[in-house]
Amino acid sequence: MAIEIERKFLVVGDAWREAPALFYSQGYLNSDKTRTVRVRIAGEQAFLTVKGANQGASRVEFEYGIPVSDARALLQLCEQPLIEKYRRKITYAGFVWEVDEFLGENQGLVVAEIELPAEDTVFAKPEWVAGEVTHESRYFNSNLAREPYCRWR
Repeated sequence: MAIEIERKFLVVGDAWREAPALFYSQGYLNSDKTRTVRVRIAGEQAFLTVKGANQGASRVEFEYGIPVSDARALLQLCEQPLIEKYRRKITYAGFVWEVDEFLGENQGLVVAEIELPAEDTVFAKPEWVAGEVTHESRYFNSNLAREPYCRWR
C-alpha cells in the first residue's frame, strides 16, 4: 500500500510557465469524501487511481497504468465536468513541484503540489508559491469536478 503525502499551494506570477507543459484530462468514477476513483490521461499515458480519505496531508493511494483507449471509454462514464489542465513539473531545492493550470470551468486557478517523504519534512518554496491550501477541500480535484472554480463566490 502506498501513502501519498502531499501539500498544496496557490501560485502567483509567471516564472513557473517556463517549464514544459503536459495536457491532462481526468474524471471521477467516484468522488466520495472517504475515497475517490480517478481515470486520468496524461499525454500518451493513462492511469486508474484509487485514493483514500485524507488524514492530514496523507492518504493511501493505488495507481495503475491502463490502456489509453480504456481510459477514453472510462472518461465517458465519469462525473461531469471532467478536469482538464496543463501540468508542469519543476525541480526546486531537491523536490519536484507539480504546477496545475486548470482549464474549462476551472480556468484561472493555478495550484502547486509537492509530494513529501513525511508530513513534517522541511522544504524551500519557490518565489511563485503563495498561500497553502492543503486542508481546504474545495481545492481537491475531485471537488473541482463537482463545484468548479468558476462557481466560487
